[in-house]
Amino acid sequence: MEGASFGAGRAGGAVEPLEFLRRPQTILRIVSGVFSIVVFGSIINEGYLNNRSSELRCIYNENESACNYGIAIGLIAFLACIFFLVVDLYFQQISSVKDRKRVVLVDLGFSGFWSFLWFVGFCFLANQWQKTPVSPKTGADAARAAIAFSFFSIISWVALTVKALQRYQLGTDMSLFAPDQFPTDPNAGYPGYPTGSGIESTETYQSPPFTETLDTSPKGYQVPAY
Repeated sequence: MEGASFGAGRAGGAVEPLEFLRRPQTILRIVSGVFSIVVFGSIINEGYLNNRSSELRCIYNENESACNYGIAIGLIAFLACIFFLVVDLYFQQISSVKDRKRVVLVDLGFSGFWSFLWFVGFCFLANQWQKTPVSPKTGADAARAAIAFSFFSIISWVALTVKALQRYQLGTDMSLFAPDQFPTDPNAGYPGYPTGSGIESTETYQSPPFTETLDTSPKGYQVPAY
């Protein structure tokens, strides 16, 4: 049930696989993971070329920092997508509302921070590619693909940040935990115990036994005077 408690249903409820795969957040995580694979995979496979001294140099203006940065943020983003997919799958099993809140805050903070890192990576790789004196024939397509999918990753991670923010704003629906008979007015008192056919009121009680024949002053008894 979407939106019940930080975007999840009652604690302990089962998650249908098809329903989980159809969630926008799940789709965004899978897409973001694929984008990250393209980025760091392209750089690792074709991002290094032999220069005149037969040494491997980064294809982006022979700047090692550019290749290392693209590989690092892409690999960490891929691992983070797997981690958060597992967390989303078992999120409904978390019974504590405080623990759910912490998970959502971690998701929100990481997604927002990685959106910024992807923006920096896109600008960094694009700038170094423009400064490359001669575009190499080998690896040029891979270099451009890494730049393009870095830009696409910005969009996907911003979308994940928005989804995490919406999830946090949903907060907790306390109607899941409050009894139905509680009044909506906070100033109203608690309802009394309902009287049914199986419960007798005080008016139906009979007088205690022996009270009608009991005489408080028995005959023949004198109260002694002190």
